[in-house]
Amino acid sequence: MAVANTPEAAGARASRPRRAARRFRLLFLVPAIVFVGLMLAFGISLNRDPSTVPSPLIGKPVPAFSLAPVKGRTLGLSTADLRGDVSLVNVFASWCVACREEHPLLMRMKKQGLVPIHGLNYKDKPDDAARWLDTMGDPYTRTGADLNGRVAIDWGVYGVPETFVIDRQGHIAFKQIGAITPEILERTILPMVANLRGERPAPDGASR
Repeated sequence: MAVANTPEAAGARASRPRRAARRFRLLFLVPAIVFVGLMLAFGISLNRDPSTVPSPLIGKPVPAFSLAPVKGRTLGLSTADLRGDVSLVNVFASWCVACREEHPLLMRMKKQGLVPIHGLNYKDKPDDAARWLDTMGDPYTRTGADLNGRVAIDWGVYGVPETFVIDRQGHIAFKQIGAITPEILERTILPMVANLRGERPAPDGASR
């Protein structure tokens, strides 16, 4: 059958290469756009300070849990132990390098009686955790051995060390990701502890 040689048919034949070219350009552009988006997201994540990542648990009660103490200790750690007084919960492990860096500061806080510190021992071998505290010193009022890490997951722990400020009602008031430094202690944690105790207002920005 002969192909009609009309202006409409000629236009249709001429448009086919253009449509094919547009499809080719779209097929090329979509992966390029996706790649650029991924690179932007990756760049933003690299520049973000992980210690500023907000926790969805701020202002909420601590998760329900009950843990036996670290080997060689007598007082375990549970939800009920975190009510009645402002306190800190410090997530630590013997294999954690940054924990070793902040440990002297925790020991100094205990010596000065600044605030009760409880230890949540994350995925540690019992003997290693006991040896760590026996050797480095034990800054904790109570400890909980989270052998499989399930309790830490409920707390929204990203890694170790992390430290939580707990108010008298057992609510999480603040989360510090990474090691506590003297600056973080003086500018954020201690003013918040004082504020939660009703001693003086916390400075601007210290409530999160």
